[in-house]
Amino acid sequence: MRTVLFALLFIASTACKPKTTEEKVVAFQPETIEVEPMKAQDLQNYETAYFASGCFWCVEAIFESVKGVAEVYSGYSGGPEKNPTYEQVAYGRTRHAEAVEVYYDPEVISFTELVQVFFGSHDPTSLNRQGPDKGPHYRSIAFYKTKEQKEIIKKYIDTLEDSKVYGRPIVTQVVAFKKFYKAEEYHQDYEKRNPNNSYIRNVSIPRLNRFKENFKSYLKEESH
Repeated sequence: MRTVLFALLFIASTACKPKTTEEKVVAFQPETIEVEPMKAQDLQNYETAYFASGCFWCVEAIFESVKGVAEVYSGYSGGPEKNPTYEQVAYGRTRHAEAVEVYYDPEVISFTELVQVFFGSHDPTSLNRQGPDKGPHYRSIAFYKTKEQKEIIKKYIDTLEDSKVYGRPIVTQVVAFKKFYKAEEYHQDYEKRNPNNSYIRNVSIPRLNRFKENFKSYLKEESH
């Protein structure tokens, strides 16, 4: 496992546009920019990993910039409800969190390194909140599919806390992965498809750029 220096603290400003229960959920329409997703058959040889750390627009863009990552989907996970919708999750009507599904090549990037990306790109000490986004659907979750992955996550958390990287207790949930529900199509590649959206310009892109500045060795060539 690499050093604790990879766990860089992102606080307050690293959050998505508020979607609290008091706000009306808006079906954000994508702009004219088209993004060609990978076909399912092209992803068969990749491993998958699942994380939740705030609004999935931001999290998706961060993982897509990482070398060895072939595709990332925004969606919902962590709750028992079947086939949740964005409106249900955003209004707190489910126990799901906004999450991402990461397809990656383990020969290029390891699960341990993805865990480092996860902890280094959000504030894992913030309970049910990332910046101005409040609610359990924005909670921090590292999902594991095997005992080995669970051990990797827990050991990394211990390393971070022993080194007092954050100065506060880490509240990230370490949860056995059960099911991922892909979000509505207009959420996929939202940052790429909507570069002129005010939230994307003012919050999401700055968050991504901070990550890139601190994780240069983890980036795809085109992401530099």
